[in-house]
Amino acid sequence: MLSRLNDADLAALAALPRSLVILLENILAHEADPAPHVAHFRQWLDHGAAEAEIPFRPSRILMQDTAGVAALADLAALRDHAVAHGHRPETVDAAIPIDLVIDHSVHVDYSGSPDAAARNLALEYARNGERYRFFKWAERAFDRLNIVPPGQGICHQINLERLTSGCVRHSGQWIAETVIGTDSHTTMVNALGVLGWGVGGIEAELAALGAPVPIALPRVVEVRLEGALGDGVTATDAALYITARLREADVVDQIVEFSGPALDHLMLPDRAAIANMCPEYGATAALFPVDGATLAYMAAMGRPVEDYEAYARTTGLWRDAGPQRRYSRRLTLDLDWVEPVMAGPSRPQQIVPLGAVPASLREHFPQEKDALVAIAAITSCTNTANPALMVAAGLIAQKAVARGLSVPSWVKTSLAPGSPRIAAMLKRAGLQESLDALGFHVVGFGCTTCVGNSGDLKPEAMEEERLLAAVLSGNRNFENRIHPAIRANYLASPPLVVAAALAGRMGVNLAQDALGTDRDGAPVFLRDLWPDAGEVAAVLHGLPDAPDGPSVDGAWADLDAPDGLHFPWDPASTMVLRPPFFQSAAQGLTGDLHGARALLVLGDNVTTDHISPIGRIAPSSPAAAWLRAHGQDHPGSYGERRANDRVMLRGTFDNARLVNHLAGGAGNRALGPDGVERSVFDAAQVYGAQDVPLLVFAGARYGTGSARDWAAKGTALLGIRAVIARSFERIHRANLVAMGVLPIVWDQDAAGLVSAQSRIAILGIDRLGADSSDLVIEIDNPGEGIARFPAHADVGSAGQIGLLRDGGLFARFARRFG
Repeated sequence: MLSRLNDADLAALAALPRSLVILLENILAHEADPAPHVAHFRQWLDHGAAEAEIPFRPSRILMQDTAGVAALADLAALRDHAVAHGHRPETVDAAIPIDLVIDHSVHVDYSGSPDAAARNLALEYARNGERYRFFKWAERAFDRLNIVPPGQGICHQINLERLTSGCVRHSGQWIAETVIGTDSHTTMVNALGVLGWGVGGIEAELAALGAPVPIALPRVVEVRLEGALGDGVTATDAALYITARLREADVVDQIVEFSGPALDHLMLPDRAAIANMCPEYGATAALFPVDGATLAYMAAMGRPVEDYEAYARTTGLWRDAGPQRRYSRRLTLDLDWVEPVMAGPSRPQQIVPLGAVPASLREHFPQEKDALVAIAAITSCTNTANPALMVAAGLIAQKAVARGLSVPSWVKTSLAPGSPRIAAMLKRAGLQESLDALGFHVVGFGCTTCVGNSGDLKPEAMEEERLLAAVLSGNRNFENRIHPAIRANYLASPPLVVAAALAGRMGVNLAQDALGTDRDGAPVFLRDLWPDAGEVAAVLHGLPDAPDGPSVDGAWADLDAPDGLHFPWDPASTMVLRPPFFQSAAQGLTGDLHGARALLVLGDNVTTDHISPIGRIAPSSPAAAWLRAHGQDHPGSYGERRANDRVMLRGTFDNARLVNHLAGGAGNRALGPDGVERSVFDAAQVYGAQDVPLLVFAGARYGTGSARDWAAKGTALLGIRAVIARSFERIHRANLVAMGVLPIVWDQDAAGLVSAQSRIAILGIDRLGADSSDLVIEIDNPGEGIARFPAHADVGSAGQIGLLRDGGLFARFARRFG
């Protein structure tokens, strides 16, 4: 498709970063008149940046089940809306391929036994049968939807192993495969040289209907990796180190492209761990070049590579191919500096050298001297896609068992491989038996503990009022995510998870303290158990590294599901309800806001876990009350109810660690217009009855975390018209705009300026344009007069402003098919 350029443009634009070459090619492949967009790329090349919006049409969409069920329910409801207004059902269908992997619903209810995986899978079906029948209906009703059933693995690992080809045919020519996903860690596919990133479910719906996804032409940062990982240092350590350094470098909303001689020493699974963590360092994508390691991995997975190699070499996407490239800026990271680390206790970028972990615990919890390791979980696509990491964990277990070590009774251990391939590899290597002996039996093939599906803790951990900790090989460790009773959560490599389980306490310095004593009473240290690179390589040598063929269990095959082009909604359901978004068009932001009130005043680092929590529904919550009123005495988890707007709306801002400075402490608290403290939902309902527009104030990095569309959907349904923060994370900001909620950047401490009695106006909304984002915030505090503050709308383009004026994507969809 690059052949559509004239010779001068082709020669000049070859110096673009690889990611922008892919985006340019995407435009050339799909736009009838690409010339205006090509001009933006020329401007970018001149300045390393360009303030422009471009259309992006991905090749396919990747979904996981908890986000996917909401997106598919929206499409099903939109189909009903379209038919009711005289359109054929097929006008609402998947225009591009969608792969939905059911991986977020398995819980670690059973662990420490050989039948744990089978029992957890059976319970998964029992809990989610209604949702799964909806998925089976959707696969039949939407032509290009493919469902990967439960028990097959984590969506990103399946994407890496089975779904990705690198390039696709379009109009008889090869173009780059591009992916968007309803999970922020879709960036894991960047390790294969495939450009992809996470989006909200709403943007995914836009792409599914065949419309381009508007994106800002991004800045691109070259990150040159030098050196090599030393002995005892893992790919997890490298990923956590890079996460911390790039978060410090502020690569938010930018694309990172990796280069440098260190790539010679990073195998594809190592690159995948680094690319997976991209949301944690805030970048849009984290692209690796295509090279021999890329093709070797794909070939081992049974994927054809000849066309992809030829395409990459021809287009200059091959490593070290093409002219000197232009970047917005360049950074260098030396992997020689990486050491064994953990990250915690509540953020992935809080890296701590292994020997300093006990001190970090005391720093964050000064009233506590130690913490019990209540959960030790080998989980998450970040690490379980990496054979070397998993073998290292197995070898530590093998050596520990040989020395007679055991795991303390209070530690809940679990192993959730990202795919059956990894489980089969551990078994063939003779390592699973030793992992089993320490309680690391396979509990299932899914995200499990990393998304909060950790199940109950062991009774021994709950016997005393002590600080509890989790150590997991995941990518997220936000407050209240892993388990509501666990306050300290540390990310670590799989072998360090095994070591932490053996120690049983976070106060043990794994770098120098004994993990326990052997049968003769002699101390055993981590250095005694840690395998060197040669040992790991010896185990891997000769083991087949190919995926086992996908198998569909009998439960999925036997699951009954409706037929037909329309889903038969059951109004009595507590799992899948018709979404409300097309019943009436949302009010657009066409003028200034007056008389608004602050529902929440929050601090820094509010994550999407705080806004739209995942994990178990607290019995005392408004969501649980609604479920009890509808005959559900066991509320389960929010992940199971993502297609129930009544539950998800009541769950918005329902997080035990959320601190609203307008209320009297942490938790689900807000003040109504009468000054009475209520749940956030109940307070918003009272304001809504009085037709009062609501605002949320927050600090820096608002919306960090998973690509949760309900964090924005719930915000909009509560009646919140604008969120005012010091800075936003990309995906959540885009989701807010898609729901018609205005994101505003304001560099003030709202806690000292805004009270529950403040009357607030947002002025300048009617003047917003592509070149004008200035706003004024007026705060009228009783008895103090009116204070005025400058601010600006955090919207990147005229297209986003138009979306806000329309009331968001759902309002636009409703009018399009109305």
